Amino acid sequence: MSRADIERAAERFERDYAHFIRRTPLWKLPGKALGVANEEVWLKLEHLQTSGSFKARGMLNRLLSNIIPASGVIVASGGNAGIATAAAARELGVKCEVFVPTVCSPAKQQKLRELGAQVVVIGAVYADALEACLTRQKQTGALLTHAYDQAEVVAGAGTVAKEIEEQGGGLPDAVLVSVGGGGLIAGIASWIEDRARVVALEPELAPTLHRARKAGKPVDVDVSGVAADSLGAKRVGTLAWDITQRWVKESHLLTDAQIRTAQLKLWKDFKLAVEPAAAAPIAALRAGVAGDAKRVCLVICGANLDPATLA
Repeated sequence: MSRADIERAAERFERDYAHFIRRTPLWKLPGKALGVANEEVWLKLEHLQTSGSFKARGMLNRLLSNIIPASGVIVASGGNAGIATAAAARELGVKCEVFVPTVCSPAKQQKLRELGAQVVVIGAVYADALEACLTRQKQTGALLTHAYDQAEVVAGAGTVAKEIEEQGGGLPDAVLVSVGGGGLIAGIASWIEDRARVVALEPELAPTLHRARKAGKPVDVDVSGVAADSLGAKRVGTLAWDITQRWVKESHLLTDAQIRTAQLKLWKDFKLAVEPAAAAPIAALRAGVAGDAKRVCLVICGANLDPATLA
């Protein structure tokens, strides 16, 4: 994965799909607005992206980079990658089949159906849905879109970091990024390299990267908790493992209580209705993870949830 791959994805989006891939806002707030000592906090509002998360970038890039057979595309997802694939498939006029586990929220399942996807609910967690999806893909020959572990998907995600640098007039001192399978942080780190701190954040109950670092290689972990449907990968992706080993020096764990408190704060103070994965950077910032960095960027990565759950 290189910055050139990300450049190519961004150019294609801007040239042909600017109506679909949005250039999401970058809010710059004084740290005191979030109750922290950091001078400036940037919020990259990727929850406003098409399909409700950053995933639209990677999924469209994957579809545009391959020949799509008559059987269409197929994906396993905790929800967001499936929604993004379904949205990209509808944009391109091709069939889409999505396998989700029972932990996938009703709101996400409904969104998938509204986008015209054929939805198969199977298994308790993402890994179960992925196994069933791979079996089905062998039968149909559909183009497989992986939620986080394909080069085109990672390159698409990396366009988030390119936008941050352009909109910010340069890079911040640190970028805080939630990690599930690792596609987002892999893309962001591939763009930023060593020009700023890229910090990995995970729930204590879904520590794929953290556990891999302890083991010295990707390993399976049990996943549960408030962010299981969006950060519920059982194992960090191979691409993410390689890229984060090179460019990401810090990995931090957060409790469900910290994440939920941050999620509610975003709703109460800014009326941002975002899912737990998107709130994790706020939780980490308030826990002091950014240290004395003057400018800190938080990637608010997704908002596919029922706002009533924040009441």
